[in-house]
This record gives sequence, structure tokens and C-alpha cells, in this order.
Amino acid sequence: MEVWLASLVAIVALISILISRRVTHIHSFYSGKNSEGFAPGLITLTFSQVTTWIFARSLLNAAILGFYYGIWGALAYAAYYLSFLTGGKIIDHLRFEQGYGSVQAFLSDRFGTWGTRCYNFVIGVRLVSEVFANLLVIGILFGAAGSEAYTLAVIGLAAVTLIYSMIGGLHASLKTDFLQMIIFLAVLVVLLLITMTGGHFSSELLAFKPFDISDPGPILLIVALLQVWSYPMHDPVMMDRGFIADRETTRHSFIHAAWISSVCIIAFGSLGVIAGSNALDGETMNDALNRILGEAPMFLFSATLIISAMSTLDSTLTSSAKMMVIDMQLLSKNLKNGRIVMALFMLAGLALVFIGNKDLFSAVAVSGTASMYLVPVIFFSLWGNQREIPVWSYLGSFLLAIGGAALYFTESSGYSAYLGEAHKYTKLLWICVVVMIGGCLLFMIGNSTQKQTQPVVNAS
Repeated sequence: MEVWLASLVAIVALISILISRRVTHIHSFYSGKNSEGFAPGLITLTFSQVTTWIFARSLLNAAILGFYYGIWGALAYAAYYLSFLTGGKIIDHLRFEQGYGSVQAFLSDRFGTWGTRCYNFVIGVRLVSEVFANLLVIGILFGAAGSEAYTLAVIGLAAVTLIYSMIGGLHASLKTDFLQMIIFLAVLVVLLLITMTGGHFSSELLAFKPFDISDPGPILLIVALLQVWSYPMHDPVMMDRGFIADRETTRHSFIHAAWISSVCIIAFGSLGVIAGSNALDGETMNDALNRILGEAPMFLFSATLIISAMSTLDSTLTSSAKMMVIDMQLLSKNLKNGRIVMALFMLAGLALVFIGNKDLFSAVAVSGTASMYLVPVIFFSLWGNQREIPVWSYLGSFLLAIGGAALYFTESSGYSAYLGEAHKYTKLLWICVVVMIGGCLLFMIGNSTQKQTQPVVNAS
């Protein structure tokens, strides 16, 4: 099967390179506009939103959670895709109601240099982790960690994706996203039809793991519903696509992306549920699926992961370039510097693949917990339009969230046991509740103290 997968990668990569016309204009490279200066249409933007968020790590995570925790695990991961709804509302307020050109511009206006420093740190870690996680999935598909096939697959896909990303920037990313989404949907539909006609779907799947609020699946569902308020704002790939088209196109692209991606994730997660409900003792998810479905459907299963990985990697690289060159203005605004940034982020992701943590969901949980420092920013400063929140409230929320993310990482990795013997997702829920409530309290106190210290104007 590895030969067929390698052939698929080569074909999709070749087509992606061929349609990635080399751009010579900054607006095409960083803003995704075509040579005539026009923004992408609704279908292209929606498909780009979906395919960049249905990345290889997400598909594999959804299947793994379905394997271990039944339909509730799959639903928990699908709940993260409600981020498109909150993300659309964030963009609408940020860009169209308040007139900001980026998240960094908004945070700089409200909280000065500390506003952008904290944010850029969080999204920088997010971008590197995305490169790492998607390359890791590709390596796993081709062989055991450290094997020759594993190494060649990771390096090969990294090189190909980097090449066509450097050629066309965001404009190329949007075009290849559209192509890769069409292929992804076609492969996913065929895979589901084979599975359904094989009699593997049944109502009994829902009872594989019955609902119990204290079980990891429902607990993780609650965690997702807490994190979706801030998760989109810390994802530069989603936010960048909110600054491309007009208001109506942007609004509808977020709405359609929400339901399309949720359906895809639930469908893919159901494959994990099938594997979990039929697994033998000690059998892994891949082994169970291979035994139940056969080689042809498993090839399609792997193909969806590869295609989604490529679409996410190119978008991650273009967002990395935009962040460093346009938003942070650390380098001169030209194409060469954007391409250099892409190469550096790809190298950082590659380094983590060969030396980093191999737990795919831990990256999501840690990243999502860190993003929760933005919850009070969104509630109070953006949607509430309260302009007098002090910087110390912002920094306090940031430190609380970073501390929570670090605590979850050490607890889930076994480096500490400060929170007792509870399941790691239960610990994650406790941490998220504390971070969310604590951050909002800091903003409430900060806003209250600012009002008390403001001078009273005597109208007489």
C-alpha cells in the first residue's frame, strides 16, 4: 500500500505545483488576490476554510477518539468546528464593525506592545505545532518512527509542500486548497459508501460507549464547548481568511465551513467508532480497520489523511509568512523574506517530528488551553467594546492560561500528578474552567478599578 500512497502523493503534489503560478506581487502572495486584484469567491473561500481545518491531525484525532470513547469522542472533536461560528462573529466585529486590519492591530490598540507580544507568542507556537503534527501523521502512515520509509515520507512531503507554497504564497494556497478539497470529498464519499454498503454502520454503534457525563468522551465535549470561544482567534490560518473577501462572502464562508467540516469530522470519527466497537483485545485502531474494511478502504483512509495534510501545511506556511512580515513587521515587506520564513517554519516543524512529543491530541489541548486567555478579550474588549481594560488584566489572563496549558502538558505526559489520579481530560476540564473564570474575573476587576480611578467631570 505504501507504493500506492507514494504515487498518490506524487500525483497530487505535481498537480499542486503546476497550478501554483509563481506570483510577483505582494498582495497575491500575502493576501490571496489574483493578478487582477480580485478576492476569491464564496466556494473557493469556503473550501479553503474547510480543508485547512480538516487537517490530517484532526482526522486522525477524530478517529482515535471515536475508537476509544465511542460516538461521544467523535462528537467532542466535531464540536471544535463550531469555532467557525464564533470565528465568523469575531471577524465581523474586528474587521467590519471596528475597522481593524488584523488581530494584532486590534490588540496593539487596546493593550499596546504587550497585546501583540503575548498573541504572537501563542500563534507562533500554534503554527509550528501544525507543521509538526501534520508531518508526523504522514510519517506514521508510511512506517514506524525512525524507519527509512517514515523519514523519507516526512522529508519528501515537507519539500514538495514547501516548494509550491513558496511559488505562489496565499494565492497558490487558495487554489490548491480548492483542488485538494474536491479530491478529499470524493475520496471520503467513496470510503463511506464502501463502509455503509459493507454493513458496518448500525444503531448499535451509538451504544458502544453509552453516555455518562463522567466518561472521557462527554468530558472532552464540554472542554471543546469551552474552548471554541477563543480557539479561532488564536488560529492565524482561519483569521487570515477572514480578511480576504467582502463582508457577505466572508460571513457565509464561515457559516458553510462550520457545517461542512463538522459533517466530515463526524463521518471520519465514525470509522474510529466502528473500529472500537469491533476491536479485538489489544488490537490497534489501524489493525481493526484493516481487518474489518480491507486494504482498498484503508488505502482511501490513508489517502484522505495525506491530502488533508498537504492542504494544511501550505496554509500554515503562508500564515507564518504573513505573521512575521506583514503583521509583526519583523522583516521587510517583500516576497523573498516571506519565502525565507516559510522555510524556517518548515525546518522547525521537521525538528519537532524527530525529537518531539508524539501525542497528537496533547498539541490540540495545550494550544486550546493557551488560547483561552483570549476569552475575556473577546467578551469584554471586542464584543463588549470596553476600551479601558488595563494591561495588567490582559497579562494576568495570559499568564493564567499559559500556566494552565503547561500544567495540563505535565499532567497528561506523566511528569506531574498535582491534580491527583483523575483522567487527563477531567483534569483538562478543571484547568479550562479555572482559566476561563479567572481571566474573566481579572477583566471585570480591571474594568471596575479603571472606572473608579477616572476623574469625575462636574457638569456645572
